[in-house]
This record gives sequence, C-alpha cells and structure tokens, in this order.
Amino acid sequence: MILVTGSSGFIGSRLSHGLISRDCRVRTAIRGDGPTSIDDLAKCDAIVVGGIHASTDWSVALRGVEVVVHCAARAHVMHDRARDSLSMYRTVNVDATRRLAEQAASAGVRRLIFLSSVKATAERSLPGHPLRVDDIPSPEDAYGISKLEAEQSLWEVSARTGLEIVIVRPPLVYGPGVKGNFLRLLRLVSWGVPLPLGSINNARSMVYIDNLVDFLHTCVFSSASAGRTFFPSDGQDLSTIALIRKLADATGRPARLLPMPPYALMLLGRMIGKSMEIERFTATLQVDLTDARRLLDWSPPYTVDHGLGETVTWFLNQS
Repeated sequence: MILVTGSSGFIGSRLSHGLISRDCRVRTAIRGDGPTSIDDLAKCDAIVVGGIHASTDWSVALRGVEVVVHCAARAHVMHDRARDSLSMYRTVNVDATRRLAEQAASAGVRRLIFLSSVKATAERSLPGHPLRVDDIPSPEDAYGISKLEAEQSLWEVSARTGLEIVIVRPPLVYGPGVKGNFLRLLRLVSWGVPLPLGSINNARSMVYIDNLVDFLHTCVFSSASAGRTFFPSDGQDLSTIALIRKLADATGRPARLLPMPPYALMLLGRMIGKSMEIERFTATLQVDLTDARRLLDWSPPYTVDHGLGETVTWFLNQS
C-alpha cells in the first residue's frame, strides 16, 4: 500500500492517478476542507486527516502502508505578506513532516519519499554548472528554508528509527493544471502580449508532471533510491526565449519578444514591483540529472515538446 499525502494538489492528484493506472494500491490523505481532483477516488482509500501541523494524527492513514509519498505542503507564495511567513511554512512543511515521519516509523512503514524543491538548494545556478545534490544548500526565501529544514528533520528521524528516506527536489513542474508563473507566462503568450525578454541568455531546468510521476514511481520501487537525494528534470533545459517560442508555436501565436538589456529589465521590475518574477524569468537555474540516470537507470519518458503540447492543449480547452 502506498500513501499519498497532498492528493488534492497539482502533483499529488496526478501522482495518485498515475500510481493507480500502474495497478498500485493507493491510499490518499486529504485535509477534508476542499474538493479533491482525483478522478479515480473510488479506486483508493481516502482518509481525512484534517489540518496539517505538528499534532496531525496520521495513524489511521498509515495502517498497512509500506511507502509514503509526502506531497502535502504549504506551497510557495509569491510576495507572501504574512507577518511571520517562515513560522507558517515551518508549521506545515517542517513540523507536520517530522510528525508524519515519526508516526510512519512507528507504524512499520519502510520508506518515506519527500517532495522537496530545488529552492531548498538555491534560486539560481552558474552558467554551465547545474546544481548537484552535494552542493551546499543556500535557500533564500521562507519556503526554501522550510523545505531544507524538513529534509534535515527527516534525516534525523531516519538515523533514529531506520525509516528509509528519499528526497526529491524538482525544479519548475508544469503540465495540465499548472498554476503560478508558468500559467501567467502561458496566458501572456496566448494573448500575444509583447514581452521584453528578447535579450535574455539563460537556461532553465523544468520537469513535466508525468515525468515527475514516473520518477516518483521509480523511487517507490527501486532499492537504490533509499537514503538519496535527487533532482528530476526533463533532461532538456530551455532558455526563456526558447520556452516562449515553443509556447507560441503550440498556441498558434507569434512569439512577440522585445530586446531589452537585463539591467533595464531588472530596473523595470523594481519600478513595477515585479522584481521576483523578472528574476525567475531571467536567471539560470539548471539541475544535474546524473544521479537519477546512474543510480536509478531512469530517463524521462516524455519529451519537453510533448509536455508543453499537453499543457497548451489543457490551457486552450480551459479558455
């Protein structure tokens, strides 16, 4: 039995569907405060655990479970205006994760796979030097800090209990149902809005949602994944310009790219209060897929073009 937490979210719902389609026995842990997007809900146990915090009782959901894939989290929020955002992130992303791991170990669960984030490592990488799992982490915001602290708490629980831990740090995840900056960019491209990104020279790693699901499925069953940290990706990094052109082609729109020097673009971002968004569109952030390929013999089954095509088809059907 595989327990998936956060099963009403973008990744958790797709993962639950993907595991069920592979004939896995799946149980989902849901908060019970909103609808689930899992079409196959009738094919799995759905356990309501309530709020996610340091006192959450996971015991019922953990009965008979061999592997937990922990996707539940307080997601990254751009321009988070909470007075103590780090404390709020820690409550869900650190305290609740530690509680789940401790109860999982007590329940005899063999392995816990934690969906972390590339932001636990860094916000950017040097050109030609993708982030590696042995790089010294330097998270810059409350979300990234909380994800790194959650990883550290899991290793501590593992050392005490023997619970196998697998850390997965995906870069930007896209696909049908995507939100955030990717969806905003897709809307702008589909509207034909001129974008002042024509002078950007960068490279970004991404991972299509079904590639991530396939990778997580591999981590569930591969003995080589235990005790490891991985960066999954599509294996084909794109510049922001290349991404926009591919999205434009898929939507049938011209790519309206205006040249603007990076320093002028950053100045514009500060003037309109969009510095963080501009940074994410212009910075280089690549991850190294070597460990996933070498240790797990894993390669992404879907190409970038396939993933972007599926995403645009979904988007156009929603419009």
